[in-house]
Amino acid sequence: MINLRKIGTRLRGIAHATAETRSDWAFTAIIAFIALLPRLYVALVWAKEPVWDGHYYHFGATRIAEGLGYSEDVIRHGLKVWKPWTHYPVGYSGFLAIFYAIFGPHNWVAPVVNAIAGTGLVVFVHRIAERALGLWRGRLAALLTAIHPGLIAYSAVVMTEPFAGFLIVLVVYLVIRAPERKSTLLLAGVTLALAVLVRPSSLLAAPLLIVLFPFSFWRAVARTAIVGALCVLCVLPWTLRNCYRMDGCAFVSTNAGWNLAIGALTDTGRFRTLRAADGCPVVTGQVQQDRCWQQIGLQVIKKAPRHFLAMAPKKLAQTFDHESFVIEYLHEADPSTWPESRRQKGRELLSASHRALVVLALFCVAAGVSWRRYKSIAFVVQALLIAALACACKWVIDNDEHPYFLLIIAVCSLFWLPLPGRPKHSAVLVFSVAFIAVTAITHIVFFGDDRYHMVATPFLCLCAAAAFGPVASKNQESDGVQVPNKTKQSSPT
Repeated sequence: MINLRKIGTRLRGIAHATAETRSDWAFTAIIAFIALLPRLYVALVWAKEPVWDGHYYHFGATRIAEGLGYSEDVIRHGLKVWKPWTHYPVGYSGFLAIFYAIFGPHNWVAPVVNAIAGTGLVVFVHRIAERALGLWRGRLAALLTAIHPGLIAYSAVVMTEPFAGFLIVLVVYLVIRAPERKSTLLLAGVTLALAVLVRPSSLLAAPLLIVLFPFSFWRAVARTAIVGALCVLCVLPWTLRNCYRMDGCAFVSTNAGWNLAIGALTDTGRFRTLRAADGCPVVTGQVQQDRCWQQIGLQVIKKAPRHFLAMAPKKLAQTFDHESFVIEYLHEADPSTWPESRRQKGRELLSASHRALVVLALFCVAAGVSWRRYKSIAFVVQALLIAALACACKWVIDNDEHPYFLLIIAVCSLFWLPLPGRPKHSAVLVFSVAFIAVTAITHIVFFGDDRYHMVATPFLCLCAAAAFGPVASKNQESDGVQVPNKTKQSSPT
């Protein structure tokens, strides 16, 4: 006998799910529009001639678009000679070259491409946050990403960090969307390879993907290894190009040794110019130069390891305490438009928004407290934790040096403590905190600058949204967390 009541219940459930999905996608479209408008404005109005590293990314993209490869022309014996490059990672220039070939290497092209990529970042933050955090907190994460002043301003500069962050977020989305599909492994591996070609340290995100696969431990390890292997295989042709064209082999670029030497020799925690007197007076090629600086960096670290470790707070402070690189870049490109008064206001706005985001993200380590359970140990522990976090925030805000990097350290350490009443963290949130920690460790080894936290800013937005309540149970299974049956798989959308 047909159970009409049961069929009706199922149909109503399907209709409700369809309406909710449409609503979510409707919000995705709305937030994309909200994100795109200010980014396009900044890209079209603020963008000028690329400067600093942006000059080299723009120049490399122009050469690739002209069919000359990643190279430059040098004068030898009075003749112009073609010379290959590999000091800067090729990925961003190669990506821009596609659009330069279509529209020409105009100064507006890269910023508009940045604006579109930045909008894509907001879209995928929403899609993964909705799965991991629930409907309204997913929307909050997307809104924080969309209106973040630093991410908006970055549309005008020809730099790699937000684009690299977009690719990492895209990898996360691909994995949690359909972790059981073989095609997911291929797409994630290729996308991660693009991220590595844009920013080689993105390879450190590969092992973190294990938390996103909702399978048994060894099956998750196998799938993570496959993604990592596919990533390396996709990068390998560029490595072989370097081996053939350069004076030695380089996986992606030849600035790792250079950056290690800067990190070992810096007294401020940030970039300093390397000179021949620092240890590499004779240079025969880019690979040889990079290996020489690598040896210098290792020698300095071995000679004074305590000094190297003592520089860690300064490097983290340069990376996480403020946000000003974009303003200085824009000033360098167009000094008349950015006088000192406007520069100061710009730095204050960007730094204030970044610091507020760090403060919000800190509270993702604590669960909300319910006065109905005030006699429980969990209530006491979480209430004390929230009070301690609030005191820490006030101390950092009142401190003249504003050491917000201490709050980053607190997030990356307290998050893992099995305290009573600890919130149930989604896999996406676990990945986010781990990625922030990896970013911090990377710049402890090398050197710090506030532009380097931009790649982790989308994940700070996820953490900030997660601070506003517990994980929705219906989403815990969708991204592979708290699933009692290890054989259960996520349904593709």
